[in-house]
Amino acid sequence: MKYSFIIPIYNRPEELDELLNSLASQTYEGDFEVVVIEDGSTITSEQICKKYQNDLSITYLPKPNTGPGDSRNYGMQRAQHDYFLILDSDCILPSHYLEAVDDFLQAHYVDCFGGSDTATDDFTDIQKAINYTMTSLLTTGGIRGSQKRIQRFEPRSFNMGLSRKAFEATGGFGKIHPGEDPDLVIRLWEKGFDSAFIPTAFVFHKRRISWAKFRTQVSKFGQTRAILNHWHPQTRKLTFWLPTCFDLGLCGAILLAFFGHIAPLLVYVSYFILIGWDSARENRSVKIGFLSVWALLVQFFSYGWGFLRATLKIAFVKKPIETLFPHLFFK
Repeated sequence: MKYSFIIPIYNRPEELDELLNSLASQTYEGDFEVVVIEDGSTITSEQICKKYQNDLSITYLPKPNTGPGDSRNYGMQRAQHDYFLILDSDCILPSHYLEAVDDFLQAHYVDCFGGSDTATDDFTDIQKAINYTMTSLLTTGGIRGSQKRIQRFEPRSFNMGLSRKAFEATGGFGKIHPGEDPDLVIRLWEKGFDSAFIPTAFVFHKRRISWAKFRTQVSKFGQTRAILNHWHPQTRKLTFWLPTCFDLGLCGAILLAFFGHIAPLLVYVSYFILIGWDSARENRSVKIGFLSVWALLVQFFSYGWGFLRATLKIAFVKKPIETLFPHLFFK
């Protein structure tokens, strides 16, 4: 097989430089191409792409801003090869990444796969704390990439593989963002395509993020999950309600503590201690352990309330989804 990396970019040439440098360092000996889609940026990455012309088979495609999903479709339509490797621009690849992907697909071919994301030692403390809460089995159930997870794995577009056959059968990504990746995976499953998790095909996900951006991002994740439940009711699960239940339970526990009933609050405190200890152990930092507890609260409350509000809005306001949530759709 031959592979085409599909990378949408928006105003982040420094990120792309790091990603392309990691692509140029791959141990894989076969042919592959890199397709960079400039999604209406005002700070372009054209010079960065030219920098790697001698090291990579690279195609630079500028276009008006239509969002990451449509930009990926644009790139896949113009790619030369028949298996697409889709990455976010804020990722860096370990040198064995493509070799690991090829080894897996040669032995266990699937039309869609995903891998996990992790952090490197040079990430900031906030990046490491958020990485922990987004990937730990104790917080998200490993849904972003773990061999131990509580539900069927949905590949995410920061680290995702897709065959041309699967792309053409589904039409690729939709206009919703975020949420375009699970929507695509669900439609793939409905058409009989299978997906897999490749544990050795991980990326270093260098999120350029703050607490405010994280809160907004995760709230949108909750809202889009409610929309996906509406579009694909067969995928609804009780686990999607866990963050909302967590939020309501913590508020109730704090209220009961004011009346002298502290047992429920002690359960939450025990969980926070477990999260802090596990993150501190994993990251070898007590500070990151404390930050992970805060990241957990931001994540669960933002997702939980976003999911609850969107679910109620869809149920009681009888308007088209795009009208109810215009901030989640590109035109």
